[in-house]
Amino acid sequence: MRLKNRIALITGGGRGIGKAIATALVADGASVVLAAPEWDEVKATADELNSAGHRALPIQADVTQVEQVDAAIATARVEMGPPDILVNNAGIAGATARVDQISPESWNETIAVNLTGAFLCARAVAPEMIERGSGNIVNISSVAGKIGYALRTPYAASKWGLIGLSHSLANELGEYGIRVNAVCPGPVDGPRMQAVFEGRAAALNQPVGAVKETYLQTMALRRMVKSENVAATVVFLASDDSESITGQAVDVSCGYQL
Repeated sequence: MRLKNRIALITGGGRGIGKAIATALVADGASVVLAAPEWDEVKATADELNSAGHRALPIQADVTQVEQVDAAIATARVEMGPPDILVNNAGIAGATARVDQISPESWNETIAVNLTGAFLCARAVAPEMIERGSGNIVNISSVAGKIGYALRTPYAASKWGLIGLSHSLANELGEYGIRVNAVCPGPVDGPRMQAVFEGRAAALNQPVGAVKETYLQTMALRRMVKSENVAATVVFLASDDSESITGQAVDVSCGYQL
């Protein structure tokens, strides 16, 4: 129970990787606050965790809206306590298209959710972490934040930015005992990645199966990442087992190289 008595706030915590992270954190002793715009999803996940004997609080919040982020932190503080751990997991895939076919609105939405939301959440939890002299922020980036990713420009730019944010906050907050790291998943098995395959297939006028096979052939293990693999890495980075690790961008990618 490496995280006993610790409070973790997870954005996008109702499904997919976020739900896997929440499940792994409570299994290691943490209490969790799940924040997302989709109330039904975070409520269902919280109910499931509470029914299993854990502590989980659902909060409906859009991370792109500063007022909603601040309100979510305030609610978490009252209901659970100030977060010891922040997992910035909220994200969207963005458009799959050539740059001249991407609207400014689509670009802005992707950056707002994937990057600005992480900034707003870090900004909201930092004062109490600084005062306490401890804290842990884990940002869910992507291997797309380390490569040139044709037809996924907004997504890649947001994930590169998230790694830059992680490095910068690690340097800025380290003197206060706060560690900041990024986790960079490769293609994760599930509906979201299937939608990416379909979008890329449409953009390239190729069969979906051929697009998926191209991805698999770039992965050393020739298989997709499991959400549980990402979650286990988050637990490690959030625990004292990684007390000397900060300012890192850790790949969980099955050896993915585009």
